[in-house]
Amino acid sequence: MLFKIENLNLIYDIGKEVQTYALRNINLSLEGNRLIGIMGPSGSGKSSLLYSLAGLKIPSSGTVSYKNMKLNELSVSKSTELRRKDFGFIFQRHFLIDYMTVLDNVLTPINDNSTKAKEKAVALLKKLGIEHLANKKPHQLSGGQRQKVAIARALINDPKVIFGDEITASLDHASAREVMKILDEYTSNALVIVVTHDASILENADDIINIWDGVITSIENKEGKDNNESAVDL
Repeated sequence: MLFKIENLNLIYDIGKEVQTYALRNINLSLEGNRLIGIMGPSGSGKSSLLYSLAGLKIPSSGTVSYKNMKLNELSVSKSTELRRKDFGFIFQRHFLIDYMTVLDNVLTPINDNSTKAKEKAVALLKKLGIEHLANKKPHQLSGGQRQKVAIARALINDPKVIFGDEITASLDHASAREVMKILDEYTSNALVIVVTHDASILENADDIINIWDGVITSIENKEGKDNNESAVDL
């Protein structure tokens, strides 16, 4: 089991008279080497679930375990090292470094400027159709091009888990499908988790987690079956 969530609650304004549950009593187990979508309306908790899995949000109660390690019990240094080695992140905003070239932005997670690393980065850019932009700066790119650079950056360290939050929002439909096809290829060696409003990009998903008001309402598997159990193994 790659991830195990047990009795997870994420509460904002804790201790105040009015509290908001971003996530409520989530129990979930996730295996690797598959594509999982998380869907729900704005404010439903889908991004909170993604960030909790990545260790970027600390639960108010309950636990999130990765390879039997409880993320909220790791030291800052161990958490940082885990995210650097095992995780790849693609956010809705690209968060590129403005003064660095496209190529250098892609290389930042591995802190490696060797010829071999550069060749790998260029190969990723080529796969995404933007290798000709390697020496450009982010301000010289379109929004969609910047997002593709962010995707290449997330893949450069061959992550075991790829987290994507509305990653195709700035892409046209053809580019979105192209990106999802590339991410689907990574499921041979990684778990890919994508938050999206667009069900069409999840046509190859192994499972789709539907969330509403911080609660998982159903999980649809590739065969189209629903699983409404409170604790679900995927």
